[in-house]
Amino acid sequence: KLNTNENPYPPPPAVVEAIRSAATGPLNRYPDPQATSFRRAAAERLGLPGPDWILAGNGSDEILTILVRAFVGEGEALRLPHPSYILYRTLADIQGARWEQVDFDDAWQLPPAFAAPRDDLKLALLPNPNSPSGTVLPSDRIARIADSLTCPLVVDEAYVDFATDDCLRLVQANERVLVTRTLSKSYGLAGLRFGFLVAQPNVIAELGKIKDSYNCDAISIAAATAAMHSGPWLDDVVAKMNATRVRLADGLQRLGFTVTPSHANFVWCRHPAMVGDAASASHADVYQFLKQNQILVRYMDFPPWGDGLRISVGTDDQIDACLLMIGRALESLSLPANTTASSSPSSAATA
Repeated sequence: KLNTNENPYPPPPAVVEAIRSAATGPLNRYPDPQATSFRRAAAERLGLPGPDWILAGNGSDEILTILVRAFVGEGEALRLPHPSYILYRTLADIQGARWEQVDFDDAWQLPPAFAAPRDDLKLALLPNPNSPSGTVLPSDRIARIADSLTCPLVVDEAYVDFATDDCLRLVQANERVLVTRTLSKSYGLAGLRFGFLVAQPNVIAELGKIKDSYNCDAISIAAATAAMHSGPWLDDVVAKMNATRVRLADGLQRLGFTVTPSHANFVWCRHPAMVGDAASASHADVYQFLKQNQILVRYMDFPPWGDGLRISVGTDDQIDACLLMIGRALESLSLPANTTASSSPSSAATA
């Protein structure tokens, strides 16, 4: 299962113990509506001044929902890059708002239009690292974007633990910078549904008026708190996954794919023979071949930008099986599996 960017490894042992302990607790009582224990642990872990800089949520998706509800009214505008997380558009549609897409360029950089201020623009959303590409914008570039915009800028850092830079320091410097995070990816807790927002305390206080009273249950709060105390486990798992990411990218390049440098727990790849009007096969064909052989990856198409395959980082054994079946898929499509990938910057793999 390499299609939803889950962590292939079990969660920290301390988290499992915390869940067991919480399950024997007073579940007949409502949980702490502020998730205080988690917020304290997260503030300490992230080096924030205090827990009042954090808002907990039922996955970072709920946090994003709260932000759109808070800042964007019916008929007002929300800005997002393209291609990126498709939920952003859905949240705007639910709100009756307008969404404006700004296309990444071929090097996965954003043009100046993304930072252009506008009176009816109420919120800008920026996943960093981005999905499906896994690419990042440097935090100093994001700081300049935030300074240029007159609306809040939400930096969605769902995959940031697999990268080497983050935007937490920008939050302390600019109250219009807000950072969302999740425990679904690096911490291996996708089934738990827990995420959080980092913002200045006055912003957190106002957003707390919008969330559901008990949006995080007692078991998830206990587990998320334990996760924040599992730093050595996180460092070990992230190092293993980043090494496997390089292995996956190298294997795909040997099969002739162009692989975008990734700073997340997945890679985005395209095969030259499957791009353009003269394509002799399609990425959808490879996706279907893998699915028929019980390997799930994500086929994505972003007209007119193009389509490709997003493959999550699994264990080494899972990646070996995936690469083997991709090679067989190319053989079935009468494509050579030993061509040289493009030498463009987007073809390199990064650690």
